[in-house]
Amino acid sequence: MTAIELVVLDMAGTTVRDDGVVEQAFQRAAERTGVADRMPWPQALQYVRDTMGMSKIDVFTHLAGGDVAAAIAATAAFEAAYSEIIAEQGVLEIPGAAEAIVGLRDAGLKVALTTGFAPVTRDALIDALGWHELIDLALSPVDAGRGRPAPDLVLTALLRTGTPSVQAVAVVGDTSSDVESGRRAGAGFVAGVLSGAHDRDALADADAVLDDVTALAGALVERDLVGRVLAARTP
Repeated sequence: MTAIELVVLDMAGTTVRDDGVVEQAFQRAAERTGVADRMPWPQALQYVRDTMGMSKIDVFTHLAGGDVAAAIAATAAFEAAYSEIIAEQGVLEIPGAAEAIVGLRDAGLKVALTTGFAPVTRDALIDALGWHELIDLALSPVDAGRGRPAPDLVLTALLRTGTPSVQAVAVVGDTSSDVESGRRAGAGFVAGVLSGAHDRDALADADAVLDDVTALAGALVERDLVGRVLAARTP
């Protein structure tokens, strides 16, 4: 089996606590733009929940019935609302996430963060957490071509970090679109985590379903997918 050299981690719900912020931002965006007015509110909200992890422009394009201009306006309103909410409430990591990332990098693995958010929101989260020096790379759909569940974010992370093979990539996220993206990319290990939007059934296509990102190192060691350094650091 190929040893893992790159770990691609989702942000909200996987490494960054969400606490309902995405839904709150969506509600503010919908109120300000009317993007969800063509369907009953519960149906629109459920669609947002089902598509957690996907590119926000894709989500809003569906809600707007294919009206790209309306989707762009709604996405901008969402990003503004998300920034407002994190300014009001602050940003917290999933407990132990930073330590887990440090452990992976100390063991010689590269770590990339990926998200469905625009770069401005992504960077605001990383700034608030002080994580710029903690990671090798952070990507949004605009950086890669397409958002999840397409494989573009994973493959772009592979290319930019010089990782030699998709089999040397682990993909970790809290949504079915994270799992599907990893599968489409051909990643050597795909894990779902239960710290965010989707439950165990929704993550069933993953190689492993973990309680949270702090269990990742142990899962890699158990499957003999990492070198001796990480194995030595893992209880």
